[in-house]
Amino acid sequence: MDRGVLARRPVGVIGVFEGLDDAQQRQLHHRGIPLVLMDPTGEPVHDLPSVGASNWSGGLAATRHLIELGHRRIAAITGPARILSSRARLDGYRAALDAAGLKNDPALVREGDFHVGDGLVHTKALLALADPPTAIFAFNDAQALGVYQAASAAGLRIPDDLSVVGFDDLPSIQWAIPGLTTVRQPLGEMAAAAASMVIAAAGGEVAASNRLILATELVVRASTAKFSPSS
Repeated sequence: MDRGVLARRPVGVIGVFEGLDDAQQRQLHHRGIPLVLMDPTGEPVHDLPSVGASNWSGGLAATRHLIELGHRRIAAITGPARILSSRARLDGYRAALDAAGLKNDPALVREGDFHVGDGLVHTKALLALADPPTAIFAFNDAQALGVYQAASAAGLRIPDDLSVVGFDDLPSIQWAIPGLTTVRQPLGEMAAAAASMVIAAAGGEVAASNRLILATELVVRASTAKFSPSS
């Protein structure tokens, strides 16, 4: 914890994505400074307020969309296994495959680190399989951009030869061509909710619930298309 932050005695602290360690949390507690976690990487302590998104539902919706388009070989490029949101998205992906009676093929699941390079490297490996995927679900938009790069290098067209779905719907993704189908996280609403929780806690209010989960939404654009064996 930056001593300068504590010296300014903030109304509260919002920990975004990465949580604070035990010593940092004790520093805030001893000074009466409330802490709220936004999109925590791990399971938050029960008495620590947090705001997250419905990552499981997002993973389910993304994969189900591809299944409904006729895809059966659907790969997943995940985030780190230690991160709660990545595990939840993977569980949603697997649940959609199970519900459709499709095999969970371990060869189609590659663990990344939420960077563009992961999408590029893992897509190259996936396309080199004897039975490559016809669709890839990247667990964030940055990895999806890496998928785009790998597909272009392989001479494949999106979505004619390969369908792609991302996750987050960040503003920068508007520059992707073709437009990226992705799962929108309500990041603005999450930040507003976290700020409200901090202000309420600073005012002595007791929250009805310490855990707030906001809905995700599948946004369909031009990077996904129907699959047919002859395509």
